[in-house]
Amino acid sequence: MTTDPPRQQLGPAPNARRHLPPRLRGILSLGDLEPAARRTLPRPIFGYLQGGVEDNVTVQANAAAFRKWLFRTNVLVDVSAREQGRELMDRSYRAPFGIAPMGLCAMFAFDGDVAMARAAEAAGIPYVLSGASLTRMERVAQAAPTCAWFQAYIPGEAAHIEGLLERVEKAGFQTLVVTVDTATLANRENNVRVGFSTPLRPGLRLAWDGLLRPRWLLGTLGRTLVKHGMPHFENAGKGRGVPIISSSVVRQFGLRDHLCWDHLALIRGKWRGKLVVKGLISATDVMRAEQAGADGVILSNHGGRQLDGTAPPLWVLPEAAKAKGRMALMLDSGIRRGTDVLKALALGADHVFVGRPMAYAAAVGGQQGVAHAIGLLRDEIHRDMALLGVRSLDELCEDHLIPA
Repeated sequence: MTTDPPRQQLGPAPNARRHLPPRLRGILSLGDLEPAARRTLPRPIFGYLQGGVEDNVTVQANAAAFRKWLFRTNVLVDVSAREQGRELMDRSYRAPFGIAPMGLCAMFAFDGDVAMARAAEAAGIPYVLSGASLTRMERVAQAAPTCAWFQAYIPGEAAHIEGLLERVEKAGFQTLVVTVDTATLANRENNVRVGFSTPLRPGLRLAWDGLLRPRWLLGTLGRTLVKHGMPHFENAGKGRGVPIISSSVVRQFGLRDHLCWDHLALIRGKWRGKLVVKGLISATDVMRAEQAGADGVILSNHGGRQLDGTAPPLWVLPEAAKAKGRMALMLDSGIRRGTDVLKALALGADHVFVGRPMAYAAAVGGQQGVAHAIGLLRDEIHRDMALLGVRSLDELCEDHLIPA
């Protein structure tokens, strides 16, 4: 008489997520975070976070770009000691991804910027604080002293640039990210349709949506007003920026059409830390950034939130890899899976950044939600490396991919 071998447990055991709060137990992938955030945030706030511009052509193309590549796997490889740590611009990180800069995060979750920074610090991955954030950069730098970068929206004014750089350095940031794809305000029709405006205009629609989301109304907006007062754009310049409801918001953030390569040269001459240029989508501009003395670039179309119809960064990644010179080559826009991360690395990226899903995670679960999202992506990469047959991320190359 023989007995059947025990059945192998497929996937996580039912009690594997009992340590998580109930609202996170059903979050099995980054894709699950978007509908969860939709249920949490008022419609105007969620619409601002989710939306792109005009017809959302670029938003859709960003995700579709990763599906145009399929894997060629290697088998019978001892992958038991596989490792996903990554060296990036003379720093060691524990995973090949970071959190991209996103404005207004303090409206998605209470102290949202600090929550994301602390989760990134604990996980050993880079976190980029947005220049359009509502939390003072000094607080965020203290929350993530080894992993926080600062992203700046720069007007073409020397005095403004010098004052901001002095503040960023004094706060303790060692990496400055200059975003260069915002020459003018984008045509975000989606914001109008969902009732979101810049400046934020409190009204009956926002009030009604807030009442329908009492957890957000009390736990995010209410706590913010009690503890910090009216939110301000805290990091647009040398001093405190304007309130989120001020009509001066457009003037503060909207007029950068005179920014040019000469200003980047000025920044390089003044900034003593690592300098990253974000928002490039051509190999020619990558080469110019290298010639200007940048330490790294982030290929990005702003998550589809600037010029609709812009090519996905993944499409230009191979040619950019040939033009990067000594720089670190990074990428954002559209990453939702560990397989997306590995495809980008195989095509020449040194690191990637994830945006909206981390903001959704903060909205759903605060710092614990962001930590959960980071863990999900890191676990996927660990599993995918084994199934792909690679022991180190340095082994990844274009030979691992086949066009779909």
